[in-house]
Amino acid sequence: MAALEAAGVSVAFGLPGVHNLALWRELNGSPIRLVGVRHEQTAGYAADGYARASGRLGVALTTTGPGAANTLAAVGEAWASRQPIVVIATDIPQAARRHGVWRGVLHEATDQAAMFGPVVKEAIRVRSADEIGPAVARAAQTAIAPPARPVYVEIPTDLLDGDARSKPPGLKGSDPLSRGGLDLARMAPDPAQLERALELLERARRPLIWAGGGALQSGAGEVVGRLAERLVAPVILTFSAKGLLPPGHGCLVESSPHVPEAGELWDEADVVVAIGSDLDGMMTQGWKQPQPPHLVAINVDPTDASKNYRPDVVVEADAREAGSALAERLGGRGGLGSLQRRVRDLNRAVRERLASEDPEATTFLQSIEAALPDDAVVVCDMCIPGYWLGGFNRTPAPRKLSYPLGWGTLGCAFPQGLGAALAGEGPAVSISGDGGFLYACGELATARQENIPLTAVIVDDGGYGMIRYDQDLHGDPREGVDLTNPDFVALATSFGIRADSVDGLGEHFAMALKGHVALKEPTLLVARASLGPPPNVSPRWYRR
Repeated sequence: MAALEAAGVSVAFGLPGVHNLALWRELNGSPIRLVGVRHEQTAGYAADGYARASGRLGVALTTTGPGAANTLAAVGEAWASRQPIVVIATDIPQAARRHGVWRGVLHEATDQAAMFGPVVKEAIRVRSADEIGPAVARAAQTAIAPPARPVYVEIPTDLLDGDARSKPPGLKGSDPLSRGGLDLARMAPDPAQLERALELLERARRPLIWAGGGALQSGAGEVVGRLAERLVAPVILTFSAKGLLPPGHGCLVESSPHVPEAGELWDEADVVVAIGSDLDGMMTQGWKQPQPPHLVAINVDPTDASKNYRPDVVVEADAREAGSALAERLGGRGGLGSLQRRVRDLNRAVRERLASEDPEATTFLQSIEAALPDDAVVVCDMCIPGYWLGGFNRTPAPRKLSYPLGWGTLGCAFPQGLGAALAGEGPAVSISGDGGFLYACGELATARQENIPLTAVIVDDGGYGMIRYDQDLHGDPREGVDLTNPDFVALATSFGIRADSVDGLGEHFAMALKGHVALKEPTLLVARASLGPPPNVSPRWYRR
């Protein structure tokens, strides 16, 4: 607990079990708020949502065997989306373990940590009580160090009651951890790499900036905007970077590149500057976007920067450091006003076309924008309304829109929203479909018991709308997609939670949503409506 406190942790999520009761006993006297959830998967998702909304470390505590295993889907989503969480799980007592033999101890697995190997940055096994504090401190540091990803810590249950003679690092004031947070040095750019990038950019006539989650995590918004203006370059943001530049910024393309108007900017660019992005398949329409004539990549991980498209140069550095260095050294050029007019016309043309082709979805986007304050945190599920927000929401600031780009995990939004609501970064709203919400509907009890101020929105179209669309598209029978649902309002009310329902996603929905968010308590809002999928989902990609 001292190691977590030294790492600046103020909230943790978990479930008690017979093997981890010592943790709960110590947390009882700790300044860390322990939020007891109703399923271990929620502990992982809530830690992820907390990290996304705050940029700080998320922590999940579980018991042994199935308790630990239940977090795996959530840890996989955090891994694929590069979120810094630490999962601390117990294992069976060391005295009961016999190497290579399954003895039938309660909750025993032959190698529990191995389950986490593919979805964590590091799996740390603790072998003695003295190792616990240093291991937790190392896990926190490793998780949040760029590129951020989850870390797993495994502690045999008998060690929790052992005597630890050593103190965890960072408790005497000399380590950054002791100052209430993880103060990590930024990677400065290599001068030779920077010079090569500058040569390409100085010659560019049609540059494009493509900024991803690495740019957002480094806090590079102001730098990216300044670099765009110096280069006279439009900026396309990935789902993970939504809000990096504010709506109305003269260089910001306000839609995803899955519409032809935005895709043309990639096709005509003579140099693309990819900042903190791996140019993944979901953003590039399955890598159908052609290799640009020249590609400059800024990334803390050169392998990640080079795995999908071939860069001319990789500037291996923190996005903010490298972007600032480029912007300072670039010579000025004309044409910024002309570019800004083009971007403004492009954004207007996309909105007008979507309003004509998908009026219900446009109404939904307008309702969300009208109902929510600028500091609201919106957490999207894998559902059609979430897809529309991921592609076309005019996100007002960084970390104000969470999108499950990683594993694409159905059912994540409501439990992630619980963590986001406790991050203290503004009112939180989760957007789920009726199918996805039922994955974790028991967490209504958590929301009520902990008085978590989350507005949970369910867009109820009577089933798995995206899968239904796919089946119809392929001429398949509708199997398994039309669902029998509970009365969601009555369900929430039974937990003591304020709940309402509306028809449609227009004016009445916007008014109701605004009212729910203002209550600053757990609430549920059901909108009975059906939307078609947006252009940023694969069945509607225009590149074939």
